Amino acid sequence: MEKKKYNISVEATLEVIGGKWKCVILCHLTHGKKRTSELKRLMPGITQKMLTQQLRELEEDGVINRIVYNQIPPKVEYELSEYGRSLEGILDSLCAWGAAHITRVYGDKFDVLEESVLNDKLK
Repeated sequence: MEKKKYNISVEATLEVIGGKWKCVILCHLTHGKKRTSELKRLMPGITQKMLTQQLRELEEDGVINRIVYNQIPPKVEYELSEYGRSLEGILDSLCAWGAAHITRVYGDKFDVLEESVLNDKLK
């Protein structure tokens, strides 16, 4: 494997968790294992194709684990890996900054935020 060169280390971080959906997926997984259908329900704006792609990329980067249960019908769950758990502080900081930003721009953040277990942390 050829070594990649980065201009700044945050590029490496964004390569793994960048984009519209990866941080959202990871935030949901901080609350425990989720099936694909649960993640889709929690993120109604994501397409099934995009969700599958993002999950595969996160798994390839070692940030999440894909758990396949040998049963009929097949059952697959996703969870943060031990390596992925090291992102929890970053994710918490991103959520806190986002809440402050929403308040700055819109006033009451709860007029803008959907009800979610993730948003309960921000109260």
